[in-house]
Formats: sequence, structure tokens, C-alpha cells
Amino acid sequence: MSQTADPKAAREHARAQGGTRVETMPILPPVADDLPAGVAPADLVWEETIAPGGYASRRIARGTRLRLIDKGGDACASLNIFNAELPTERLNVADTVKVQWNAYLGVGKLLLSDMGRVMLSILADDAETHDAFCGTSNAATNAAKYGEGRNSGAFPNGRDRLILGAAKHGLTRRDVHPCINLFKGTVIEADGAITPVVGPFAPGRAVTLRAEMDVIVVIANCPHVRDPRPEWNSTPLRLTAWRGPVTAEDDEVRNATPEGMRAYLNTEDYYRR
Repeated sequence: MSQTADPKAAREHARAQGGTRVETMPILPPVADDLPAGVAPADLVWEETIAPGGYASRRIARGTRLRLIDKGGDACASLNIFNAELPTERLNVADTVKVQWNAYLGVGKLLLSDMGRVMLSILADDAETHDAFCGTSNAATNAAKYGEGRNSGAFPNGRDRLILGAAKHGLTRRDVHPCINLFKGTVIEADGAITPVVGPFAPGRAVTLRAEMDVIVVIANCPHVRDPRPEWNSTPLRLTAWRGPVTAEDDEVRNATPEGMRAYLNTEDYYRR
């Protein structure tokens, strides 16, 4: 009989695991030794590394900075965003592309909601390979490519991981919407063909986002749906978030374009109530 079949022995075994640390887990309380200059450790609100095939979700406040680091050079951060106060408002990838006249995300670009408001902005980006076209994988695409696509199987898919993350906040399968992918890019050729730009890349590339609303972020770390490699490839994705000031009226990103300023005005009007 297994030692853990006895309740008392199982309790002792479980308690013996206290203090265990692995790479891919939330750190509680959050600790990080590489915060940007001027950020106090007391302002740190989230430190977690998502395993290959894993997911994470969190409610973060307006003004919070969220840094994502591709630790091994092969992570793909598929991102859903919801208004934390009213989750029927969520990221609209089509409007994000259309309103900014640009489908290639990078520094200064905004992630817009279906209500014309700025949800997140991109403050820093040394990856410069992102995708606003393809969405994420699902059970069928993974089964066709890898021979299996079950959520609990060896080759988990992005959509099912986003569903799990959304469920932590009372949301359902119907709430999971088209995502953007950070760290894995695509190029649209002149003939309309999609060319994936998926690496692997140098480890340590980072993207820093700023929350312009109180939002729920849900992130899946599964291979890009258009990754041409026959193997299922993913590496750990590190998340660090810290408190920061709400965007000021003279902010460079806010005032960069007329379209962007209008989206910021919509957001500011929402919080003027």
C-alpha cells in the first residue's frame, strides 16, 4: 500500500513539500531582483513563470506595468484582456489593427477594446515579433498537427488554456475571444500569404505593457498555431507586474496619434464617473 494512502501519512508528505520552489510557479509573496530603476519592491504585485503549455490569469489595476520575458526564446504569449469591472468589454483585435492603421504591434501601440477604449499600451519591446492575425491553437489544430490536442494531454492547445484562465474569473468558453500573440510574429506578404516568424529566438526578450484600465489578463503559453516545425515547442514565460501611475495627459504614447488620443479620451471618460 502506498504511504500516502493513509491520511496521516499523506498529510505529513504534503507538509514536507512546504518551501519547495520550482521555476514555473507563482511566487508568494512576489519577489524579483531585477525591477526597473525607481520601482520599489513593495510595489511588486505579481511574479510568476508560466510553464510550456501552461496559463495564468490575474486582475491588475489601472496604471500597473506588466513585463513578460521569454526566458528560453520559444515562448508564445497568447493574450486575452477583459474589463475587470464589466467583462463583456474585452480586447478587439480587429479594432486594434484598424484604428491604428497598423497590424504590426510594437512600442507605442495600443490594445483596444470593443468599446473604443485603451486597455493596455506597449511601453517597451525588444522582441518586435508579434501577431495580430492568427489567433491561437485549438484541440482540432493540435490533433491534426501533433496527433493529440486534449487539454490534459501532452500537447495542450492555446484556446483551452485561455478557457481555463478565464474560468478563474467566472467567465466561460463563450467569453474567450480572438487573442494577440506576443513573441511570435507573422508577416502578410503582397499576395496575402501569411509567413510565420516564430524563431526560436535569443532567450530573454521582453515586452512591457501598461494597464490603462482595471483589467483581467489571461495568458496561454502554447506554440503558435502557424509554427511550421513538426515538434511541439515552447519555453517558460516569466511575468512580473508592479504598481505604477495612471497615464498622464502629457504622456508621449497617449498623444502620439489622433486616433490613439481619442481612445485614451474614451478611457478617461469611463473613469470620470
